[in-house]
Amino acid sequence: MSFITGLMLVDAPASALNNAGAQEGGRTDNLVAVKVIRTRQGVFPYVSAQAVRYWLRSTLERKFSEWQHSPIWQEKKVAYTDAEPMTYWDDDLLGYMRAQGKSSDAIASREGTTLTEITTTVTRVSPMRVSTLVSIAPGAPTDDFGTMSRHAGNPVPFEHQFYRTVLKGLFSLNLSAAGTFSYEQRTGFLNLDEVRKDKAEEMGLEHLEDEKAYRLPIDQRQQRVATLLRGLATLEGGANQTLHYTDVSPSFLIATVTAGGNHPFAHCIGAASSGLPKLNLEALAEVLTVFGDQIQSPIYFGWAKGFMDEERAAFDDWLDDGGAAWKGNIIVDHPRVCLTKLAETVESAAATEWFA
Repeated sequence: MSFITGLMLVDAPASALNNAGAQEGGRTDNLVAVKVIRTRQGVFPYVSAQAVRYWLRSTLERKFSEWQHSPIWQEKKVAYTDAEPMTYWDDDLLGYMRAQGKSSDAIASREGTTLTEITTTVTRVSPMRVSTLVSIAPGAPTDDFGTMSRHAGNPVPFEHQFYRTVLKGLFSLNLSAAGTFSYEQRTGFLNLDEVRKDKAEEMGLEHLEDEKAYRLPIDQRQQRVATLLRGLATLEGGANQTLHYTDVSPSFLIATVTAGGNHPFAHCIGAASSGLPKLNLEALAEVLTVFGDQIQSPIYFGWAKGFMDEERAAFDDWLDDGGAAWKGNIIVDHPRVCLTKLAETVESAAATEWFA
């Protein structure tokens, strides 16, 4: 079973990318706070994994015409997608749960829609896993005070928080699960009800009888994964962009294809005493030695020039010295170029074995 395994850093020079809402104790009655993790080591700003996934969905929908996104329906306080992964790429790669209501109001809300009929609750564990984006070092957010004063009368004060940090996150995409839809009677594995199984048969999908699953043709599975990688390369999103415009596409990343779902690179990036990101070359060398037999593709180091330049110089020196044994399997380029190259590799004939 193969996975696309990656680590990324997002440079947030003065940002408020994910807010926690109103907070008491400010100088005004409308202080908007950012999300933070409070630990004994200090306060760590973060962006929830749900927000990161929303950025990715939105980027794919806006920028890639081939990306087929699932429509959403709402029944009062319940919302769900069509939960039809054969047609909709985000239902396939980003998962779903659909348990529609049986009340008269819920039934009425579905009348006249193109919603696919459902016979039982269906769920799909997302093949694409994303971690929380967490600051690499602690740092208390700044309280910024302002006023609305473009009107006659007294100015109206307001207050919000922002921070300066580098955020680190992990991602992992199960290539075997991409385009493979189970009908096993287990939570998270019952992707297809009877209606969807019938559709899979009508479409002529490969039937994996022993695994109780149907599978899309390999070229379609490759295209979906490659498009998702291209979307990650051009990631856009984040709260408070009007006041704190931030490029949330990766400024640094490590990405490769591995034989297992564990993340070997998680400890290769940390914070120096200055609070700035530091690539731990000893940890990287250990990873390449211990997990070398599980690495199935070139290792892509995406590195935007102007970000961590001193660390990049040290990395280049290491590649010519202690890391020379792995140099031939390491590609260093801009993060967008690296993810594009990885996407092209995923689409190649040689990559089909990763999807088995």
